Amino acid sequence: MADFLTTPGGIALIIVAQVLAVVGFVMISMLFLVYGDRKIWAAVQMRRGPNVVGVFGLLQTVADALKYVVKEIVIPAGADKTVFMLAPLTSFVLALVAWAVIPFNDGWVVSDINVAILYVFAVSSLEVYGVIMGGWASNSKYPFLGSLRSAAQMISYEVSIGLIIIGVIISTGSMNFGDIVRAQDGNYGFFSWYWLPHFPMVFLFFISALAETNRPPFDLPEAESELVAGYQVEYSSTPFLLFMAGEYTAIFLMCALTTLLFFGGWLSPIPGLPDGVLWMIGKMAFFFFLFAMVKAITPRYRYDQLMRLGWKVFLPMSLVWVVVVAFLAKFEAFGGAYARWVIGG
Repeated sequence: MADFLTTPGGIALIIVAQVLAVVGFVMISMLFLVYGDRKIWAAVQMRRGPNVVGVFGLLQTVADALKYVVKEIVIPAGADKTVFMLAPLTSFVLALVAWAVIPFNDGWVVSDINVAILYVFAVSSLEVYGVIMGGWASNSKYPFLGSLRSAAQMISYEVSIGLIIIGVIISTGSMNFGDIVRAQDGNYGFFSWYWLPHFPMVFLFFISALAETNRPPFDLPEAESELVAGYQVEYSSTPFLLFMAGEYTAIFLMCALTTLLFFGGWLSPIPGLPDGVLWMIGKMAFFFFLFAMVKAITPRYRYDQLMRLGWKVFLPMSLVWVVVVAFLAKFEAFGGAYARWVIGG
């Protein structure tokens, strides 16, 4: 058996098993994320939330998914049927593909490449095409307006996210997520992580992640008050489910990126406690809780406010921060906190 695993067939089998493990984890997590999302909203509004299907309502998400799967797929008469069906599939597949370079523990990654950040940035940039395709192929003005909003919104906040990540790359000297986490492994536990030296950018990254994934208060592409659910309005059944699954997968990916870039990934916050995958998953769950709380307690922005925040506030701030971090790293300020390749993590 050991000899077989070193053959091309065995290597292919291992890769397939790794991919299925990651996809299975993301899909199972999604069931609990949607459930948690709804429970958090309910708690904020002093409601019960899902509590009927299964123990404590745990199977409500499964029941909702089955409802979508068995419903009839309705395609508008004037729609471009091929593009109409490809759009949700594109959104879902691209959201999953990005997980190939996300490490859950030291060495626990499908593809440990040196340009992992560039890979994630490239894939996330392509996700806007699913929304644009869905809005255009629906042959209706409201989905089309929603898709145009999404294109402008996602492009605007990708710029800020990219510049914020450049600061982390400068501090680490690597675009590999494993190297970024190992650079945060210091003697001070929680205080050795990048959230402290890059403190202002943590908030900008989190808010930009909300806008990038179309989450409230930046859910303008699907604003039901003026666009009747936006680019999704003509979708039903499984295609609508794929759009929702892609959106939640992208949200969970942003939680993973926040954990890896600023909060030590799988590292323990307390020196002496063992590191491990449970820390990584726990931190991701915490940031998803923050995503859900923002949705529950904040009102929606106007579109002009959204664009003004992205281009007139976040872009200048992130640009200035890149210059500041470059200087601090060059001169090894604050004991090398901004130049981890010098101090060895």
